[in-house]
Amino acid sequence: MLIKKIKAQLSSPFIRNVGWLGTAELVNRIFRLGTTVTLARTFSSQDYGAMALIYTIFEFANVFTLRGGIGSKIIQADEKELPMICNTSFWLNLMLCTAIFVFQCAAAFPIAQFYGNQQLALPICTLAIVYLLYPVFMVNSALIERNNRLKITAICNATQAFVGNAITVILAILGMGIWAVVLPIVFSTPIWIFITWINNSWRPPSKFSLERWREVFNFGKNMLAVEFLNKIRNNLDYLIVGKFLGPVQLGIYFFAFNGGSGISSNVINTFMSALYPYICAVREDRVEFKKRYISSLKKVLSLVIPLILTQSILAPIYVPIIFGEKWKPAVPILIIICLSVILRVFGWANSLLLNAVDKTHINLNINLIFTVLFGITVLLTVQWGILGVAIGILVIHIIYIPISVTWSYKYIFDKHNHSLNQVKTVK
Repeated sequence: MLIKKIKAQLSSPFIRNVGWLGTAELVNRIFRLGTTVTLARTFSSQDYGAMALIYTIFEFANVFTLRGGIGSKIIQADEKELPMICNTSFWLNLMLCTAIFVFQCAAAFPIAQFYGNQQLALPICTLAIVYLLYPVFMVNSALIERNNRLKITAICNATQAFVGNAITVILAILGMGIWAVVLPIVFSTPIWIFITWINNSWRPPSKFSLERWREVFNFGKNMLAVEFLNKIRNNLDYLIVGKFLGPVQLGIYFFAFNGGSGISSNVINTFMSALYPYICAVREDRVEFKKRYISSLKKVLSLVIPLILTQSILAPIYVPIIFGEKWKPAVPILIIICLSVILRVFGWANSLLLNAVDKTHINLNINLIFTVLFGITVLLTVQWGILGVAIGILVIHIIYIPISVTWSYKYIFDKHNHSLNQVKTVK
């Protein structure tokens, strides 16, 4: 009986996809550990501060490529509409990415002047090249996910991790500074083109067409807004700390934040990437939908909570040994950030739950309120230094996320609510 139950669990599409994505993430973590150690021992706090600013700009601009929203539309589209949706998505994504490339290059020099570091301009422009590569493989990648072939996605992630981290380590040892993290992103992105094109036959259309582009765009607009708010929360503290406390404190904070949430966030991302299509498949069956959601969330928490607690307890030991004594001041911040990740699991799963039942507007409202509260918290606590900022972030997570998650759960699963039986395709 127990053996049958275990086999049933392992045969689940959710577990299979998690297995592939998890393996890719493990490979990524192994390679990235060497990269993190290398950067920690070759980068100064100022270098980390510059890297934080460049990454922040890149992540913000990335939102407007509409990759997430367009990809989700392709995954959800009816079979008969799929060719048209794919063609329109390609041209729409190409126009957006080209515009973002131009805008980021134009904004690079004013941004560098604002932060008093002219050496930021050229790396920001160089990183914008990545946007021009996205349209070439975006549709292929979405079609692969639509066919539930996340094994291919895992191979892309693992291969890019290997190539990108190897180049980073080599360039960092050669003393290339911030270019050691900028150039590998550009050089490793074409890997997605190569692998997705081999495994999917779709090719960019020769004829320009934006048929029903509003349908594609409108489907992703709320998701775009939510993703943008997520990027704001993920990077707003960096911008505020960098402006008010300077590059040295930003470097320490950036190291602590990535060291504290980097490993666990990537593990969570592995589960969440598989969770969405898994629950969407039964979204019209109230009982099975609820069962899949709760059981999947429990599986995520059973792994993430022990991982985070172990990381927090061992941080004072492994940080100075692995990364060097100069990073000991980052340990208290790292521990606090680790604990906030536990709350993020609930918030992340809650967003997927709302999207799965076409309540993206509610998801947007929840994230908008949270982002405003988050920004106010960082602005109020920055006067107490980076430790004060970290504590403030933990407190706002503890207060807001349980409230929003509880409300959403009752709204969706209340026995008198018939929203799951009234799911409509977003037009």
